[in-house]
Amino acid sequence: MIILAATPIGNLGDASRRLVEALEAATVVAAEDTRTTLRLLSALGIANRPRLIALHDHNEKQRATELVDLARDGDVLLLSDAGMPTVSDPGYGVVAAAAAAGVVVTAIPGPSAVITALAVAGLPTDRFTFEGFLPRKPGERRAALAALSREPRTMVFFESPARVAASLSDMAAAFGNDRRAAVCRELTKLHEEVVRAPLAELATWAADGVRGEIVVVVEGAARAEVAFDEAVAQVQALVAGGTRLKDAAAEVSGHTGHSSRELYQAALAARG
Repeated sequence: MIILAATPIGNLGDASRRLVEALEAATVVAAEDTRTTLRLLSALGIANRPRLIALHDHNEKQRATELVDLARDGDVLLLSDAGMPTVSDPGYGVVAAAAAAGVVVTAIPGPSAVITALAVAGLPTDRFTFEGFLPRKPGERRAALAALSREPRTMVFFESPARVAASLSDMAAAFGNDRRAAVCRELTKLHEEVVRAPLAELATWAADGVRGEIVVVVEGAARAEVAFDEAVAQVQALVAGGTRLKDAAAEVSGHTGHSSRELYQAALAARG
């Protein structure tokens, strides 16, 4: 069995009883950084020293088969340095290989920087999207943000402290200076800080430098007040440009609030 285990994102007190028990019993642990895992074992007072296998972005493809084979005969505990494996961390390739091979995959839930930041940001939580890290190159980053400019759901991003000021500035340009957002820094740690403000203000705040682990949460775009007939026309324009009718109706529904089904049927009927 493959066991995905969430580890503390900062505060060791967030280590669950199940995580501790799993670490005490583990014989094989696949870890993003084996040194980090050894420090975790020591900090939690765990004497067990399982076989540690390094699993990171550069070797996951090669390691996946080995780990799945090991999991046929016993449990393999899979850890990232912090939070839940596979969420912007190694593990997806192993899970996919295990699923394809019919090997059981389960999880020990626990800390998540994504959910923690979303919970404390003070922005809508009913629908959200996790965007991970933005591209490092400015042009690619701006293109990625432009593609999200009409996203109606709350967006969660990871960002490096070295790039957060530039990213916030690009977000203000793509989403508007007044779009609400929150920068969540050092979550669950001693110097935890959540700064809530419009994007332009956050970009100015971050200009002098920001330290620590960063999660940025951004309010989704307000749905435009578009008449139904105009929305149907938008669907027809997308279809004329090569978009499938079903996809066009879903896209226009997302930023107008009109029913995707009704838009689909109206555009279909208009074809005659």
